[in-house]
Amino acid sequence: MDLNDYVEYQRREFCNDLPCPIQTLLNEAEGTPRYDAIRKICQTDCIHTTYEFHHWLIQKGYLVIRPRPAQ
Repeated sequence: MDLNDYVEYQRREFCNDLPCPIQTLLNEAEGTPRYDAIRKICQTDCIHTTYEFHHWLIQKGYLVIRPRPAQ
């Protein structure tokens, strides 16, 4: 598989695509003292599920791959 034909998932692409209301607040607060407090919501109490994220990845055509284990 030639990975040059693929793009890598960009940080918070899912959150921005929804748009997630917490991500919207983060975007507005970037570079301010409020940013870290809002970011903690994402780190500990994300309002979306891995199920939603997984299906979003499939819908957008992403592949989840990893290297083969060494033999």
